[in-house]
Amino acid sequence: MSLWSSAAIAEATGGAASAAFDVSGVTFDSREVGPGDLFIALTGESTDGHRFLDQAFERGAAGALVSQPSGHPNVRVADTFAGLEALARASRARTDARIIGVTGSAGKTGTKEALFAALDRSPSKSAHRSVKSYNNHTGVPLSLSRMPAEADYGVFEMGMNHAGELAHLTTLVRPHVAIVTAIAPAHAAFFPDESAIADAKGEIFRGLEPGGVAIIPYDSPHCDRLIGHARPYAARIVAFGVGEGADVAAIEAVRAGNGGTFVTARVGERELSYTISQPGQHWVSNSLAVLAAVDAVGGDLALAGLALAELGGLAGRGDRFTVPVGEGTALVIDEAYNANPASMRATLSVLGGEEGRKLAVLGEMRELGEKSDAYHADLAGPVRDAGVETVILVGESMKPLATALEGHVDLLHVPDAATARDRLSAVLRAGDAVLIKGSNGVGLSALVAALRGGKV
Repeated sequence: MSLWSSAAIAEATGGAASAAFDVSGVTFDSREVGPGDLFIALTGESTDGHRFLDQAFERGAAGALVSQPSGHPNVRVADTFAGLEALARASRARTDARIIGVTGSAGKTGTKEALFAALDRSPSKSAHRSVKSYNNHTGVPLSLSRMPAEADYGVFEMGMNHAGELAHLTTLVRPHVAIVTAIAPAHAAFFPDESAIADAKGEIFRGLEPGGVAIIPYDSPHCDRLIGHARPYAARIVAFGVGEGADVAAIEAVRAGNGGTFVTARVGERELSYTISQPGQHWVSNSLAVLAAVDAVGGDLALAGLALAELGGLAGRGDRFTVPVGEGTALVIDEAYNANPASMRATLSVLGGEEGRKLAVLGEMRELGEKSDAYHADLAGPVRDAGVETVILVGESMKPLATALEGHVDLLHVPDAATARDRLSAVLRAGDAVLIKGSNGVGLSALVAALRGGKV
């Protein structure tokens, strides 16, 4: 099925088509090109996508968006990044889908994936969502440009690390429903305090369509601040949480036999009981945001409950697998994609609920600014509360936590992920449960890949 014709791409971008072609997908990474894709040759400070045009067409590209002469089928524009944004705006303009935007300091990718699973479950409806963590200035327009015109729902993750970024992204997405999952000191190096982070996240509401709904974390200390940001743009504000007074609230939440949580929730005047497959109190909060959004777009709450019960783990964000160790196996909890103080605490709590000896490989948390030492040292309590017996700390910024934990747990402080891999190999035993988490730049995903490949 054609996603875009060369004529439609040219009309959307103001470009000129060299030939007639149809594409079934869009990408700007030549390594991800598949048969029938449109390859967008973005230019940047360190690379130029035009250098990879031959590679893209060898992999099956049907056409390209270019700003330089090319012998391949193409639409030529003055600026390919501006062309990508124009294609995104055209995609948003041509659809009648109900659009949901998701942001937050933690939980946005999991919430986005759960929403997609809930909305796409209906046999008569189709949903589209941004893949991976395509949530920045290039990822959001790429995800929009990939949305089929006939989709019934679109779910888009939006991230930021500076003020003003979400204000622009939300004008591309133009959501009918905008969610803030949580506020925490992520990217704190770029903000004076958490209130400023809340202000930046609150920018998502500026793009709400007329009659739009703002969904806000009731239990956050910044709830009133977020309401203030939503009020000028939202026709309705819905608060989710466990506190008395939340519009979508968890009445009861108990640990389920599969390690997840059985929840009874109130959604307006209705009650719904469901099981969350993913462990951790943070997933109770995520699930309430999902229910609030599904309800806001007129989706099926019962199907949403089923989707939450069957939701699989996400690579780098809670995926679980076992690895052979000696005559048995060890459990690995993969949280290697990213980390901030709030998500570290949440996942350490999950580790604390596991059986067996508990190990943790924790990479430094980056972009925390002048309070970085304090944020790292403050993880000592959650590490001890989780019953961690051995912790491997990775990176120079972990020094304050190493100092705080000295004498309380078996401790190894190493400079990089490769050394962490060697140390984990030496201490891992059958029956262990090991959490692997750190900022993406630390590179702990390579350790996870080695574990999956049986090389640790």
